[in-house]
Amino acid sequence: MNKAILMGRLTKDPELRYSSSSNIAVCRFTVAIDRRFQKQGEEKQADFIPVVSFGKTGEFCSKYFQKGSRIAVIGPIQTRSWDDNEGKKHYATEVVAEEAYFADSKRSDAPPSRNTAVGEPSQNDGFYPLDDDDELPF
Repeated sequence: MNKAILMGRLTKDPELRYSSSSNIAVCRFTVAIDRRFQKQGEEKQADFIPVVSFGKTGEFCSKYFQKGSRIAVIGPIQTRSWDDNEGKKHYATEVVAEEAYFADSKRSDAPPSRNTAVGEPSQNDGFYPLDDDDELPF
């Protein structure tokens, strides 16, 4: 099974291009993900993961996300290689985002989330309070 789930912030605005042969949207961006643990006295570290998304997902990412936006992406890790004009071989590893979600707290100026539930959430980052703690809704 090859599936990565990432949540972090975009390091710069997504770059949207269209393939020359089939005119498919190709969106590339990098997600900075803070490492969970750090050694005593060490500065916080992050990993910078390259991400690519195609078609409608690529257009969605380009339209609604910008530098600093918090994003959650789901998709496989892909490796590829190519030879440049001088014959030198290059390698790349990236996550192919098949799904992308807003991961920022809800703000009045933010676009609506793709996975927002029906109803108005409280100011608790999308969690809904239950009337009775003993009764679960499922």
